[in-house]
Amino acid sequence: MWVRSTMTYRTSFVLMVLGNFVTTVLDFLAILIMFTHIDTLGGFTLPEVAFLYGTSSAAFGIADLLLGSFDRIGTRVRDGTVDTLLVRPVPVLAQVAADRFALRRMGRLLQALLMLGWAVTALDIDWTPGRLLLVPVMLVSGAAIFGSVFVLGGAFQFWARDAAEVQNSFTYGGTTMLQYPPTVFASELLRGVTFVVPLAFVNWLPALHVLGRDDPLRLPGWVDFASPAVAALCCAVAGLVWRAGLRGYQSTGS
Repeated sequence: MWVRSTMTYRTSFVLMVLGNFVTTVLDFLAILIMFTHIDTLGGFTLPEVAFLYGTSSAAFGIADLLLGSFDRIGTRVRDGTVDTLLVRPVPVLAQVAADRFALRRMGRLLQALLMLGWAVTALDIDWTPGRLLLVPVMLVSGAAIFGSVFVLGGAFQFWARDAAEVQNSFTYGGTTMLQYPPTVFASELLRGVTFVVPLAFVNWLPALHVLGRDDPLRLPGWVDFASPAVAALCCAVAGLVWRAGLRGYQSTGS
């Protein structure tokens, strides 16, 4: 329904996609401005930072396109409209994902893929089959990890009622952090996003293998290939927490 309503006014849709595209381009423009004053950032060149930017933004763009509506759960809990979702013969999670489905978010994904394509052509990498395979695996696993964070944030709002900004700090804040090299952050933060909220598996750890860079935490080499397993674990945890949050939902009675 939301797709049909969006496509009714196609010029408006195209303008919104372009607006989303230009807005996200400004993120990389800030990085470009930095590189007018420096040659490397944390030891990473501009194409390497663009690779991190493209992989992080593309993974987040997929998750945001499919599950970006979960930050509105708090509003639905407060006004009691979760009740309408519970009486329909469709899983609530699917209904929330489809609620106000915004195709304009494709602008972020398109910009990220263009940036990733430029980075891949600009990098001087020995593209072995393993490294080639790791790039799409990184995007799919990263999207699943970000999607899990969206669902966990939505589930948390069943108890917190109004915590959309907390969710955004992990989703939008997380993808911004992953656009920069891990070497510019403190080791305590790197351990936090590796062992607590495993955002490092979105792109940092597999990207270090693709780029031939050393891991700042000196983890075993097999960790660079663990993103699919971590994504599966995140999805399982998110599903359990979402189920618990939904069962603990208390209607407003309105």
